[in-house]
Amino acid sequence: MREDRIRSLLEGGEHETVEFKQAITHVPESLYETVCAFLNHKGGDILLGVDDDGQVIGIPEDKADAFCLDIANATNNNTLFSPPYLLYPQKFLYFGKWLIHIQVPESSQVHRLRNMVYSRGASGDYRVTAPEHIAKIVNRKRTFYSEAKVYPYLHVSDLDEKTLQKTRERIRNIRPNHPWLDLSTEDFLRKAGLYCRDLETGTEGLCLAAALLFGKEETILNILPFYKIDALLKRSNVDRYDDRCYVQSNIIEAYLQLMEFIERHLPDPFYLEGNVRISLRDKIFRELVANLLVHREYTKADQTRILIYQDRVEFSNPCIPHWRGRIDPSSVVPFQKNPLLSKMFLQLGWVEEIGSGLMNVMKYLPLYTRSGHAEILEDEDFRVIVFLEATEQATEQATEQATEQATEQATEQVETDRIYKILEFCKIPRTRKEIQEFLNIRHREYFRKEILEPLIASGKLEPTMPDKPTSPKQRYRTKEAEQ
Repeated sequence: MREDRIRSLLEGGEHETVEFKQAITHVPESLYETVCAFLNHKGGDILLGVDDDGQVIGIPEDKADAFCLDIANATNNNTLFSPPYLLYPQKFLYFGKWLIHIQVPESSQVHRLRNMVYSRGASGDYRVTAPEHIAKIVNRKRTFYSEAKVYPYLHVSDLDEKTLQKTRERIRNIRPNHPWLDLSTEDFLRKAGLYCRDLETGTEGLCLAAALLFGKEETILNILPFYKIDALLKRSNVDRYDDRCYVQSNIIEAYLQLMEFIERHLPDPFYLEGNVRISLRDKIFRELVANLLVHREYTKADQTRILIYQDRVEFSNPCIPHWRGRIDPSSVVPFQKNPLLSKMFLQLGWVEEIGSGLMNVMKYLPLYTRSGHAEILEDEDFRVIVFLEATEQATEQATEQATEQATEQATEQVETDRIYKILEFCKIPRTRKEIQEFLNIRHREYFRKEILEPLIASGKLEPTMPDKPTSPKQRYRTKEAEQ
């Protein structure tokens, strides 16, 4: 999918939301002006290793990792970016040349680079110096992004310490060297962009996003008394419900509760992707639950709901519409409605990079159930309807669909694992009997014809006495171990 995406960016050339940069010996300083401009404007994609005409120059392979680290450190540096916005550049090989892709969302805040505001136009990045022009950026963001509203009397003591700790532990499990892990709670919140300054009034404090992510239940209800999320199972009793998950906690705890509800009531058929078993249910519904939470407009009183029926699952949440009508994820330019919430969920590994999440839903649904598909509709409510076969049929049919593939892949995996074990075991020369006992195989002739001789013929194993194949002192060793 990334290769198709990059090809599309290259073919479209540079414009308001796409920028190409060369990088041979170092990361160009102008890169950070573009990052700042994209954050303040409409977001965009930056390709490092491409010239202005869209020709792929590439990046030295030995510098790609260092460039990615430099960019992540720079965007997390509050002496360079104010407020910082931690980005994770991705390196990849494109037709034999290394490139770096940086996806920059539109931010709900106004960012400065070295105390200078940048924005984006058709001709590229430009400095914004006039106060009235900065005020226009502020007002435009306020129209779309309520998450950045500052609450000066909201304090760290109003947040749930257990959720903060759980978040740090989750981030540590995913990225042990994450730069936020050893910070104090206040610095952690600042780096996450949750401690904000209102550029019109000068007021500083925690913002609405901080309360939504980490607030105690009473904190959130004090700010948003109508806040609630309702998940209902409606299989047998459609007029009422068979089971319910009613949530008024912060959205990190809400995500965990809603996923537990999904796991309790939706099947998870066996499926292998390559040699690795993946959870189709997790691939599909993790993204949909996360989207439900991070793209809601929380200043609207309408409910956020998940309804599980016999043949479908419906997700709905109030929003400020960016598009109206039916949405095709493959053609619509993605738009983050709450960048601060999305950024935290990205650090937690609960959402994919911008635009890829709903694409994955569309990719995996036909594998989850034979006729599975989804409709995405955006208006004053954002709705996703996932159409499934009846639950009893879904497990049977999805499993049947995967069985042939699973059997073949599982057999290949067993064979691969066995060869690996033998080669590891025979790094020290072993007799035929020792190898056979190690594998717990009793039939000598089967072992010789089906296992030992093919490994010797393929060059993976070699006899220590090739001129005396029947010698009782014969041993077999891994050929690579000698090299």
